[in-house]
Amino acid sequence: MELPDFMNYAGKFSANDFTEKISRVAKRAGAKLVYAALILYYTLQSDKVSKTDKAIIIGALGYMISPLDGIPDAIPIVGLTDDMAVLVYVLKKVWTNVEPEIKDKAKEKLSKWFDEDEIAEIDDLFKA
Repeated sequence: MELPDFMNYAGKFSANDFTEKISRVAKRAGAKLVYAALILYYTLQSDKVSKTDKAIIIGALGYMISPLDGIPDAIPIVGLTDDMAVLVYVLKKVWTNVEPEIKDKAKEKLSKWFDEDEIAEIDDLFKA
């Protein structure tokens, strides 16, 4: 799968839109996508992350928020696969900047939408 130019979506990102989208699609998106998105969102708030990394995180989260992306989110089953690909791509790029506290905070937030079995899926975050 070729990744779209998600940096074109940086202007689509806002904290409010992110929170609204994640809340609305959490169950349909699955624990992996939500976990990846939350890690990027919390990493964005860190002062230990470079401006370059913050820019690509904003682009990825903007892509996820936008209803007009490579594969429209409304298409059942495949609609969020491009979002997941973009989030994982960016997450791999910034993974060394992700502190354990960020991972814990994201995992704690997952318990709002998912049960323990679903949360266990995040152990394979970088596997398709």
